[in-house]
Amino acid sequence: MSEYKVRDIRLAEQGRRQLEWAELHMPALMEIRRRFESEKPLKGIKISAVLHVTKETGALVRTLMAGGAEVSLAGSNPLSTQDDVAAALAEEGVRVFAWKGETVKEYWQNIREILKVKPDIVMDDGADLHALIHESYPDLRPLGGTEETTTGVLRLKAMEEQGVLRYPVIAVNNAFTKYLFDNRIGTGQSTVDGILRATNLLIAGKIAVVAGYGWVGRGIAWRLRGMGARVIVTEVSPLRALEAVMDGFDVMPMTRAAEIGDLFVTATGNTKVIRADHFLKMKDGAVLANAGHFNVEIDVEGLERLAVSKRNVRPYLDEYVLPNGRRLYLLAEGRLVNLAAAEGHPSEVMDLSFSNQALSVEYLVKKGEELERKVYNVPQEIDEQVAWLKLRGMGIEIDQMTEEQKEYVKQWRYGT
Repeated sequence: MSEYKVRDIRLAEQGRRQLEWAELHMPALMEIRRRFESEKPLKGIKISAVLHVTKETGALVRTLMAGGAEVSLAGSNPLSTQDDVAAALAEEGVRVFAWKGETVKEYWQNIREILKVKPDIVMDDGADLHALIHESYPDLRPLGGTEETTTGVLRLKAMEEQGVLRYPVIAVNNAFTKYLFDNRIGTGQSTVDGILRATNLLIAGKIAVVAGYGWVGRGIAWRLRGMGARVIVTEVSPLRALEAVMDGFDVMPMTRAAEIGDLFVTATGNTKVIRADHFLKMKDGAVLANAGHFNVEIDVEGLERLAVSKRNVRPYLDEYVLPNGRRLYLLAEGRLVNLAAAEGHPSEVMDLSFSNQALSVEYLVKKGEELERKVYNVPQEIDEQVAWLKLRGMGIEIDQMTEEQKEYVKQWRYGT
């Protein structure tokens, strides 16, 4: 039995059933696990991970352990842990420090707990673990690390540019087999799922405002439109704004969108995207949700100061009454709505992301000492391998180039 701190260890059996269900839908990761079991490429390696403790993360952790690793795990969001999965992993020997509903103090203490093992590899979702190591653990120098999110990669890039990054980090988020599917398709579906579980509102006919048209924002916008919403996009990038227009969405500043939206979803990675001046313009009954990593995109503190009253209406849905008498409804305390109010991304899409994670960890174990202290993209061969494994797991075959075609794409002389 491992050292752990979870909600209730008696939930372990239920958690194991959840893990079995996830693994049934993660064929690429299971193929990697079978190889890891025979080769043990991570034997003797200590891994500390700050990830959303879901059934899909559990499948990844089991795969790393099959490769010989010792894993310590903390949650990357106070509201995203699935307590039954945490219990199951604890029973299987993982040092788990995570439960749903952590305070901010408990959140940081749990991250500190997993650093006590002095890890060889660190895995992160949002870069809080990476930042804490650099701020508070000057003697800790892992072989390398990985990062799952756009937000985290931006933080790590800033560390690299300032010359403070102490070890190489692979930006798993930047793999084609991650952001094209996880960020866009996974977040698109799971965000809508979280909104529906928290509200049970009809999407069709609503005016939905999506802040940000990166890969996450566009996935949300397309899926809301697919369910019948009239979608408005707000942006600060002229390129992304133009792309949203060409994709058929209305584009306008938030100050205008605030007056007409029924449902607002933030997906920018930035702070105070929706703030007090916007709240005061909103319709009675407007719903606010966040799909960005941190709970800063909706100015929750500003909303608290502005409101004359607050009450919880149903799980993950709080009502704020403004001085003008209008009611606004905030989902999941402004935290990630897809993980707080729902279960996060479907297993099928996390199969891709976590296959990248597993193979990136293996790569760091083999190559970490040769790499510079910078942020690296996932090697192309890993990205392509994950795509091949996924296609094979889906029973899909594709064409291969003939020798003549391989030679043709290498030359420059032949034209029309």
